[in-house]
Amino acid sequence: MTTPTRDIDESAPRIAGKRELVERLASGAKPKTQWRIGTEHEKFGFTEGDLRPLPYDGPASIKALLDGLARDYGWAPIIEGGHIIGLKKGMASVSLEPGGQFELSGAPLDSVHETSDEIAEHLRETRAVGKAMKIDFLGLGFSPLWSFDETPMMPKGRYGIMKAYMEKVGRLGRQMMFRSCTVQTNLDFGSEADMVKKLQVSLALQPIATALFANSPFAEGRVNGFQSYRSHVWTDTDPDRSGMLPFAFEEGFGFEQYVDYALDVPMYFVRREGKYLDASGLSFRDFMAGKLPILPGELPAMDDFDDHISTIFPEVRLKTFLEMRGADAGNHAMLCALSAFWVGILYDDIALDGAWELVKAFNAAERQALRSAVPMLGLAAPIRNTNAQALAKEALKLSAAGLKRRARLNAAGQDETVFLTELNAIAESGQTQAQRLLADYHGPWKRDIKRAFAETRV
Repeated sequence: MTTPTRDIDESAPRIAGKRELVERLASGAKPKTQWRIGTEHEKFGFTEGDLRPLPYDGPASIKALLDGLARDYGWAPIIEGGHIIGLKKGMASVSLEPGGQFELSGAPLDSVHETSDEIAEHLRETRAVGKAMKIDFLGLGFSPLWSFDETPMMPKGRYGIMKAYMEKVGRLGRQMMFRSCTVQTNLDFGSEADMVKKLQVSLALQPIATALFANSPFAEGRVNGFQSYRSHVWTDTDPDRSGMLPFAFEEGFGFEQYVDYALDVPMYFVRREGKYLDASGLSFRDFMAGKLPILPGELPAMDDFDDHISTIFPEVRLKTFLEMRGADAGNHAMLCALSAFWVGILYDDIALDGAWELVKAFNAAERQALRSAVPMLGLAAPIRNTNAQALAKEALKLSAAGLKRRARLNAAGQDETVFLTELNAIAESGQTQAQRLLADYHGPWKRDIKRAFAETRV
């Protein structure tokens, strides 16, 4: 979750009605020439030698990394409660997830080539700072060795609130918070109709992305029985704020219907005077009516609504852009591959139409069944008379054709299809990253999970 870089302005206008929220989402619409790509990725930091997770403070720590990046590479610190909890540079930021997962939220960029350069620069800087502390980084979707109790908690106000609430609404929410890592692509839309089509296509294909990027078969030193345990964890995190959004496929769906959904998702917190106030389980509708118990008589500002929709976690999330949320984290090539996959499909009209033809006949039960099967079965997950592997192959063809038509070239004259190479190999073989890791674990690793730290570095 991206770290806010400013407090709520007490003098900001207050929301007078639902129409303003609808207009807030609609304001994200842009002409195609202004569509950009935002890529966010998380990774696990660990200390070499003992393979321990990074504490917040100490000689080899999250704080030391943040301080070093600020000192050596011109990042501006973000402070909360006297603690450095993030960094900002231009439109990019570095932030922390609850268990110390180190996240880059990239700037909006024009091409996947630029995305690749941005990620490479961030990894170079982070490794350079971490080298003296013997810190390295792991590119998996779930921490393979550390227990929940061994995982440190970062000093960010919202996380204490979320952790306590997660215990009330699902069995695995705390595991999601503290022990999972993802890569996410944020993409634009041109109009309400364009948003609806992209949201429907990306929701229906999100399980295919989960299968292609499945990379979390280990937990607590053992095989966990899943190819994407990170994806499985989301099925028992919080049903009020996660899932496949079946209502998005209903006739008449648009910005207003998403706002109605968001208003019915229970709140987590409200930010005031640099502090997080516990609003867990309370209603944003009550807030809109001035009836929020913790702030009686006060109406929300638009930043309050932006905070609230950032705590909703469906497979695809709508803000003033669309967030693709189905993939496990991985190495540099796979981080870029996610953006390439979705850009090729969603930023080309012909590819988008073709993708809709692939998925339009699936009903809500079938989409959910595929979503439920993929974490364990990966590309072998069935749907109707086919499976995820066959759909992945077709989706990748559409994506490649869309990327070719975009014709964004690097200095060597290559288009963005170069970032689909690994995905094509996975789809053709039917073997996910997780299955390859399991083969190594049962073979040359001789069931030594610690080998994963050498083999899956970012």
